[in-house]
Amino acid sequence: MYVGIDVGTSMVKAAAFDGTGRELTVEARPVGLSLHGGFVEQDMEEVYGAVVAVLRELTARVPEPVELAGLTGQGDGVWLVDQEGRPVRAAASWMDGRAHELLDQWLADGTFETVFRRTGSAMFPGCPGPLLAWLDSHDPKSLDAATAAVYCKDMVFQRLTGAARALTDVSDASMPFLDPRTRSYDNRVVELLGLTHRRGLLAPISDPVATALAKGEGLPADTRIANGPYDLPSSALGAGVTTPGDGLLIVGTCLAALVATTDLDLTGEPAGLYISTDRPGHRLRAMPAMVGTAALDWVLSTTGVTHEEVDDLLAATPPGAHGVRVLPYFAPSGERAPFVEPHLRAELTGVSLESTKADLVRATCEGIGYAARHCLSSAGLTGSLAVCGGGTRSPAWMRLLADVLGRPLRVVEGEVGARGAVLAAAERYGIALDTAAWTEPTAVVEPDAGRAAYYAKGYEEHLARLTEARDRARR
Repeated sequence: MYVGIDVGTSMVKAAAFDGTGRELTVEARPVGLSLHGGFVEQDMEEVYGAVVAVLRELTARVPEPVELAGLTGQGDGVWLVDQEGRPVRAAASWMDGRAHELLDQWLADGTFETVFRRTGSAMFPGCPGPLLAWLDSHDPKSLDAATAAVYCKDMVFQRLTGAARALTDVSDASMPFLDPRTRSYDNRVVELLGLTHRRGLLAPISDPVATALAKGEGLPADTRIANGPYDLPSSALGAGVTTPGDGLLIVGTCLAALVATTDLDLTGEPAGLYISTDRPGHRLRAMPAMVGTAALDWVLSTTGVTHEEVDDLLAATPPGAHGVRVLPYFAPSGERAPFVEPHLRAELTGVSLESTKADLVRATCEGIGYAARHCLSSAGLTGSLAVCGGGTRSPAWMRLLADVLGRPLRVVEGEVGARGAVLAAAERYGIALDTAAWTEPTAVVEPDAGRAAYYAKGYEEHLARLTEARDRARR
């Protein structure tokens, strides 16, 4: 069997696949997030312990030889480790907002734009540049004690394999220090962010992704394993999105729009990033918004509605939700794609005593759909669109999303990121797998022409409201 490991923000998963790509079983374990005063942190030992636990459970449930394992996980944030990959302090998550004032300064003085023009990476508070600079000012002892500032999967890879040093890959390194043309760190960017004296913390880039043998924790000893790419490009691989112009929408905690491209356009409004892949010259234009299903989760929790009720509620109110509108920018660190606005917050309008829970739920789903359309348009979608993530479990939401986006959706269910991690590992080890079979969609959802026309007008109204909200956020 082939094993894919996906170390997510709130859930760690391991999936087993047979040689045809059929998903055999999945083991999962939740991991905690500590939120306090704009800080969002994770316990690295808890995360690594969850990885080992799900791997043990998976290999016990499917007692077949493990051909190889692929590893992926959440990107961004700062995971400070010592020489053995053990934590120096709690990991700062990609959701962290502590560096927002520093980012405001860089937005004002032009540093933000300069970095984008050099790397194609529009920084946000939870990416390594601002976080490292903040730690250098407020917690320098942690940086002094660390051997490397890595990403989530890099810490896990080092611990699983006992590697002598931490390594990362071009996908994780893409934000914000990587020059996408040379596929190496841009030392001028390091200097612009005031981090030259911390340059040694940036882990060496393995290009293509690193491989090693497992040391026997969770996986059988000497199992072949590959490190990367991180969850966004891994999901693109798992959904079969490799042809320029084709796109993927991940409807998960983070709403992420990805479009395959061979172009590198560093003009226009700085936003999102270019993610380098194992194929030189091939990239993903990524617009990873801060909030996806988390926005709906907040509304459901606030209104006392369960996820099982969502489909019925979406059917209980018409398109437009009786005038209720939601700008779904709920993250405490603002928005990062397809624009960067650290102080933008969610807005609910058109609510009255006559508004129902169904109106609030539909308006939220519509707002997330409009945000997704904005991201996909900005990323340059011209071809087919695949969709994956937790949101695909709701057939009604998928129909609504197809209508809002005005295009067919290739729904790819299951552990898409883990699937992509296996495909990346197989490519690295020279193992031939039938990629088309591994990435075949489980369904195709077509839009309704009438509702799509209605939502095309609604999208224009969404953009107008968003412009006004961004103006208010800057005051």
